[in-house]
Amino acid sequence: MRISVSEAKGKLTELVRRAEEGDEVVLTRHGQATVTLVPVQPKPSADARRALIAAVRGAAAKKVVPGVNAARSQDFLYGDTGLPE
Repeated sequence: MRISVSEAKGKLTELVRRAEEGDEVVLTRHGQATVTLVPVQPKPSADARRALIAAVRGAAAKKVVPGVNAARSQDFLYGDTGLPE
């Protein structure tokens, strides 16, 4: 739905309700789109964030490949002094 800013002044409550229901509400000025009304997405709870982090960590743990640690994978290039050999 496209509506001019001047018309929207008297219909703000209705426009907000329509945006909350999922309708696209675009406010125009001189025929050009200037603002889109969109509903605010609720922030996930702390428990939901913890569950997501745990799921990501679990998925990452399944992808671990046995072998040399990446931080140590090139140690053979350096001598006991820490300089390249």
